[in-house]
Amino acid sequence: MRPFDDTYFMKMALAEAALAAGEGETPVGAVLVCNDGIIARAHNQTERLNDPTAHAEMLAITSATNLLGAKYLTGCALYVTVEPCVMCAGAIAWAQVRTLIYGAPDLKRGFRKYAPLSLHPKTIVKSGVMEEECAGLMTAFFRSLR
Repeated sequence: MRPFDDTYFMKMALAEAALAAGEGETPVGAVLVCNDGIIARAHNQTERLNDPTAHAEMLAITSATNLLGAKYLTGCALYVTVEPCVMCAGAIAWAQVRTLIYGAPDLKRGFRKYAPLSLHPKTIVKSGVMEEECAGLMTAFFRSLR
């Protein structure tokens, strides 16, 4: 039995997403995991940084590559609460992330709609991990804006 599983790491990504919501950011959170340990965590900061590329996935990848001193994350898994956009999928591909695990699909802007072949060919994709919780956080956030 693994002490840390997909649910555990997605809960950590959800905690990051909750931080984003608390800051008025779109509530997306991400954690990068290597050898069952979190090496990077991030949440959307596009408003705070006034940067449309400051997505949780991009920030987590940058943090992890800086920590490891390498541009490839071939032994790592990225947990993200919502399906990555095309930009983030490209970064995931360039970083050669081994496994992408996401919670809720993004039917409007997700990479699977616009660029389903954008990930590295060896990247393993798992979706639907804690999907209801991940989607619920997004729904609640956008409902509060209306």
